[in-house]
Amino acid sequence: MGTIVEEDVAFTKALGRGPIFYYGMGHMLNDITAACWFTYLLLFLTDIGFSPRNAAIVMLSGQVADGFATVFVGELIDRFGHFKIWHGAGSILVAISFSSVFGGCLPCTIFTSDSVTFETVSYSVFAAIFNVGWAATQVSHMSMVSCITLNTTSRVALTSCRNAFTMVANLSLYAVALIVFSVVNGKTFANVENQYRWIAYVSIFIGCCFVGIFHLGTKEPRLQMDVHGKARGRISWAYWFNRVLYYQVALIYLLTRLILNVSQAYLAFYVINDLQMDQSAKALVPAIIYISCFIVSIALQEISWNSKLLKAYFSTGCVLWIFCGAVVMLLTKHMSYAMYIVSVFIGIANALMMVTGVSMQNFLIGENLNGCAFVVGSLSFLDKMSVIIVCIGMNECLV
Repeated sequence: MGTIVEEDVAFTKALGRGPIFYYGMGHMLNDITAACWFTYLLLFLTDIGFSPRNAAIVMLSGQVADGFATVFVGELIDRFGHFKIWHGAGSILVAISFSSVFGGCLPCTIFTSDSVTFETVSYSVFAAIFNVGWAATQVSHMSMVSCITLNTTSRVALTSCRNAFTMVANLSLYAVALIVFSVVNGKTFANVENQYRWIAYVSIFIGCCFVGIFHLGTKEPRLQMDVHGKARGRISWAYWFNRVLYYQVALIYLLTRLILNVSQAYLAFYVINDLQMDQSAKALVPAIIYISCFIVSIALQEISWNSKLLKAYFSTGCVLWIFCGAVVMLLTKHMSYAMYIVSVFIGIANALMMVTGVSMQNFLIGENLNGCAFVVGSLSFLDKMSVIIVCIGMNECLV
């Protein structure tokens, strides 16, 4: 009995830097492949002969598969547990399918088909498989936080470290792309294909190295188990749907992800088309955002957190984004240099909103640990679907 009490007390103590650091590495493969996916997939597909419509179909099929997979994966994790097994299986799917997306149409070669429809379907299938694996890795990694510790400050620190490594992944991708584009000649069609493939392969290798370290350094969370080592009873979906806090947190998370994803997707178009900045600004502006976001994410790990602080820091991030949005709206091409300054504040706002917004999920979960994966999965579903709807709507307005 004394051992059980000691273990309960241990789970409420603050985690050391080691477990937090190892945990943060666990999403690197997802983050670096996602950055490559959103930055280069459409360019790659159009460069190898896809029409913009068919390229969009491939990407959309992946996003839809991701959205629905998050809910089902969350339910399965709540039923059967074993976060690290789900994480490892998802990572394997990501590595294999992502290399297949950028590695050429294998089914076309096997069946000796040159049909455009068959090629589009083949790429769409691999894109869907990639996103199913991505969803399994994401949901298992995010929901793991609540089951690693009950300490509020440590939960925020884990989320903050994860966000910091997301910035590392994004910066790593740009570094890899810069080296590949500099080394590999892109004058011929075959060389252009090789450029994108090398970027994808090196990204997978880097991500897998970090995933390996994560699995070696992170123990399987045990908070889902009862004192006899058996899984506790699963919490039904109805329990969450009957809580007002679920909808409040869902709205916060949805709007946070919308702001971050949509701004990232259209920032390059804005700095080039509207502000008419140099082509280098497409890389420099996002890099400034990522670096400032990384620094703030690291700093947020040093704070002793509670619910009031989460609300205060999230509100500060919102106010900063409103300020940045107003400045961006007022900028002209003659004042484009100010975009570099605004980028610093966008990075700060992104870190504040993302870390605190995701951490609010853990406050919602509390000690109801056998429903944590469903919460993460269902909120991720709302995130994916809302981004798809908004991006389609914005594209219709731009046509």
